[in-house]
Amino acid sequence: MRIAVPNKGRLHEPTIDLLERAGLHLENGADRKLYAETVDPEVTVLFARAADIPEYIADGAAEMGITGLDQVRESGQADRLAELLDLEFGRCRLVLAAPEDGDIESVEDLAGRTVATEFPHVTREFFADTAVDPEVVEVTGATELTPHVEMADAIVDITSTGTTLKVNRLAVIDEVLSSSVRLFARDDVVDEPKVQELRTALSSVLTADGKRYLMMNVPEDRLDAVRDVIPGLGGPTIMDVANGGDKVAVHAVVDERDVFETITEVKRAGASDILVTEIERLVE
Repeated sequence: MRIAVPNKGRLHEPTIDLLERAGLHLENGADRKLYAETVDPEVTVLFARAADIPEYIADGAAEMGITGLDQVRESGQADRLAELLDLEFGRCRLVLAAPEDGDIESVEDLAGRTVATEFPHVTREFFADTAVDPEVVEVTGATELTPHVEMADAIVDITSTGTTLKVNRLAVIDEVLSSSVRLFARDDVVDEPKVQELRTALSSVLTADGKRYLMMNVPEDRLDAVRDVIPGLGGPTIMDVANGGDKVAVHAVVDERDVFETITEVKRAGASDILVTEIERLVE
């Protein structure tokens, strides 16, 4: 099983970190290599440009891949790939923008105008859903400058914070696409056990984010009071304590933001020996 991942740029490090946290450790490193073996002898990691990964999957060079939704949509391969999981990083928006002091305030104002973009396929799909058909001009960089040098009347470009648009005096007219990094697979391998195993491994890391594991000892006659104040996943786990007398061990998973209040409440309810630990992975 081959999984293609970004070889550089802002998506590379978070992707490798996620794979490592999921237990898919790279055996021989990733620096300046085209591929790497993993601790799972059945899984090989391929390194490719984020924009090329959809083609790698669709053409059979890899069975799975991690890249942005924007890259998949722009590749024209979305119909051949199955989205398995939103990995919840690399979030950005593809937006339609025009000069703040110009006369373009809506999509309809672009009739007969020109739009510059590095995402011509996505842009044409967006306008295909409207009654407006501007000329779409593909550029390879500095898209935000094109309206100011009379190359285009508006642009479609990626933004994360909106800072670059503001600096270049561009106002957002509409959102074209909301994107994030996701796990994709070829349609014909989605149900294969190894594909589902990898999906579960990555999902378990995401599920564990923001969760903490609480352990405490509780007198049996205070168990109901403690149970009532624990906001865990389902009910807490109750276990006998060796030589614990009338006490039982209570374990629960809670949101990190609830830990401070929960500790105060369970201690007030009679709990003692309270321990809080991080959770690396959580399979629901």
